[in-house]
Amino acid sequence: MIDINESVMQFLLAFVVVGPLLGAAAALLPAPPGLKGKSPEQAVLRHGVTVTGAVLIAAIVLALGFDHDQPSKMQASTDISWIPALDVRLHLGIDGISLPLLVLTALLTFLCALYSYFKMPSGPTPKAFVALLLVLESGTLATFAVLDLLLFFLAFEMVLIPMYFLIARWGGEGRAAAAWKFILFTLLGSVVMLLGLLLIGIKAGTFDMVALATDNGRSLTASVQVIAVLAIGIGLAVKTPMWPLHSWLPDAHTAAPTVGSVLLAGVLLKMGTYGFVRILLPITPDGFADFAPYLAAFAVVGIIYGSLACLALAKRGAKGDLKRLIAYSSVGHMGFVLLGIATMTPTGVNGALFANIAHGLITGLLFFLVGALKDRTGTTDLDALAETTGAALYGKAPRFGGLLAFAAVASLGLPGLAGFWGEMLALFGAFNPAPGLSRPAFLTFMAIGAFGTLLTAAYLLVVVRRVCMGAVPQEAPKLADIQTYEFAAWTPLVALTVVAGLWPKVLLGLTDPAVQQLLAGGTR
Repeated sequence: MIDINESVMQFLLAFVVVGPLLGAAAALLPAPPGLKGKSPEQAVLRHGVTVTGAVLIAAIVLALGFDHDQPSKMQASTDISWIPALDVRLHLGIDGISLPLLVLTALLTFLCALYSYFKMPSGPTPKAFVALLLVLESGTLATFAVLDLLLFFLAFEMVLIPMYFLIARWGGEGRAAAAWKFILFTLLGSVVMLLGLLLIGIKAGTFDMVALATDNGRSLTASVQVIAVLAIGIGLAVKTPMWPLHSWLPDAHTAAPTVGSVLLAGVLLKMGTYGFVRILLPITPDGFADFAPYLAAFAVVGIIYGSLACLALAKRGAKGDLKRLIAYSSVGHMGFVLLGIATMTPTGVNGALFANIAHGLITGLLFFLVGALKDRTGTTDLDALAETTGAALYGKAPRFGGLLAFAAVASLGLPGLAGFWGEMLALFGAFNPAPGLSRPAFLTFMAIGAFGTLLTAAYLLVVVRRVCMGAVPQEAPKLADIQTYEFAAWTPLVALTVVAGLWPKVLLGLTDPAVQQLLAGGTR
């Protein structure tokens, strides 16, 4: 930790949230200011790398200046009246729960911008692509930084339009239908969520999330809490996505460009689970307790369903698309996150937050790898890959094949890597849920979830065997191994996956005090 003045911290957080928006506006100018390239397209892509790099640096400095001795305290806070008649405030702040998500978002967006500089997806002008990428980053960062319910909703919705266009204009086959499905599902869920947020704000007399969390539901009747949890929970569950509201996700991932899939899995899915932790757990605890067993049940169904879908796609002759398989794996992984939250215990919620970060790192890496594999072979179909060069990745591109195997074993939760701790803690939380929740029911959920880890290992090992192992066909075309720009974009994800796996205290030391405070009655 370094000693940074509070006003500087406030500026850094404001810059992290607003900086990408300013960068998006500059990207649409005739020529991005201060940057040159061999062509206008190269200049605007360089502008995207520069802006996202500056935001990442600001986020890292913010993390270094964060008071790690008081992670439960809101820091770098800005609180300015915006709409006095509704008591809506421009309230920003970070604690041990939101800081890791903020840094993860800044990192993944920078890596996507860097990757796109060398491998721009085919589609319209790069100007629009860079502007949309930066608007998407701003909305996501704002979601994790704002402390007002209406501002949270605006930030939550801000990401929909840029992601829609990234899929619809730069995506692959079936992109138009996938983009429409994505935006219709999320918009319908958000309308219901807005009603729940307004209900809380009107009944409690404030939209301030810190004040509401400190009140811990005392100003809301039981019926108001139940209605609010149901309404807000539906909107958050769609974005997570929770089974059975997940059906937009496989199509969106399959059609999205590589960087779109990375950000969708690595960042956007985290917005839903973050809302459960930041809003529903502290503000409507009694109402959430009523729904917690049902949330856990849906979570474990999602774990099994996602794993079985992946196993079906991994079979020979199933016409399994590798991007679609990883998308279904996200349904299963996010099921562990929801199970941890549903336990309403520090152990379970810490596991959920850890699993969020681990999923962002590992699945982001997987989508980068699958996108690069498609660029090399022209397909992500498992049968087609196995029949040509894919079955011999170890022989034709050993570093690429080894990295794909690493990402797969990290995703299945190998001890010593980031994927292990979150799922284990979520299961431990289910072993002893919060008082008032049915322990036999949660023990059943724990057993089902543990079985899901075995299914996860099964389908990922099948994928590694089919894509990486086998003799090199004599007639197989050459396959490029990892390029320099790919190494630069992927190395941070590999390193952080190992660091988080070997040293989980890096994350748990931040989240645990904040979670303890949150469950005890809000955030100071």
